[in-house]
Amino acid sequence: MSGEARPWVLHVDLDQFIAAVEVLRRPELAGKPVIVGGRGDPTERAVVSTASYEAREFGVGSGMPLRIAARKAPDAIILPVDAPAYTAASEEVMATLRAMPGAVVQVLGWDEAFVGITTDDPEAYARDIQREVLERTQLHCSVGIGDTLVRAKNATDFGKPRGVFRLTAENWLEVMGSKPTVALWGIGSKISKRLATLGIHTVDDLVRADVDALAVEFGPKMGPWYRQLGRGDGTNVVDDTPWVPRGHGRETTFQQNLVDRADIENAARELLDQVLADVAAEGRPVVGVGLKVRYAPFITKTFVHKVRETFDRDTVIAETLKLVDRIEPDRPIRLLGVRAEMAMPDDAREGHTPTRSGW
Repeated sequence: MSGEARPWVLHVDLDQFIAAVEVLRRPELAGKPVIVGGRGDPTERAVVSTASYEAREFGVGSGMPLRIAARKAPDAIILPVDAPAYTAASEEVMATLRAMPGAVVQVLGWDEAFVGITTDDPEAYARDIQREVLERTQLHCSVGIGDTLVRAKNATDFGKPRGVFRLTAENWLEVMGSKPTVALWGIGSKISKRLATLGIHTVDDLVRADVDALAVEFGPKMGPWYRQLGRGDGTNVVDDTPWVPRGHGRETTFQQNLVDRADIENAARELLDQVLADVAAEGRPVVGVGLKVRYAPFITKTFVHKVRETFDRDTVIAETLKLVDRIEPDRPIRLLGVRAEMAMPDDAREGHTPTRSGW
């Protein structure tokens, strides 16, 4: 598949990353159903962070309540989340990618990154990445190859596990056309359901959709962008500018529902202490606050509002507590989260979400 050297986007995605790290630490877990989540106790309220392929065969998936996962896979080994271990493993992987000849690396998270490279054989380069990552970290990865960030990201799904797959303008519709819109990077279940109300069910439907109708439903910017996403179009520039967070948030799931207003306010203040410590380390002013509430049994609401730029701790607390006033009285709460948005520095990476044609 070699030819003239040209720019390519590779999306490197570590296979079952968190579970794989745990298996490296405990080799006896290899080949067994492993679930990682919370404090590793299925009697507590927590969700699955990841599941090994063996656990997934029982229907266990990320975001599933841990107690349900334990019911689906009763023989699974359930482990607590160990974020420092995953961070250390991730840093080794990213260092390996940056050491690849000619690579520009844009980190997306613990377990994935874009790699920009000019080559005449992207498949060979992808296999070199897999070999180097495995040799240095003992972790396996899948690699998607594309002529845009969007196509590379979607290509990885077809390469899993441990494989390589290429998606370009030439084969995009052949491969993706019949897929549901939710299969597209950047379209979640809510957006796909809204698209369905317009008679748009597949990627093919989205490509052929009337752009004016999309603009009416989703707005003049997002509507046309969703159709662009359906074509897999967008930037092919991999940007290694260091990622700068827009904000910091913390949340907690209560083992017993909170109802009393004083208890809810105290919980919000405790979370704010953690968030404000994170914000202080950034040295940037707060420009917005948010509150996430999950009512029992499992209904989630999010409240946000902007604030005038401030470094004042008391102001941030007061503005957040205004959002607490919007919580329905006497309704049991199982989860609470708070977030502070910060002003972005002038040299921050252009764009701000990995779903807007990459970045």
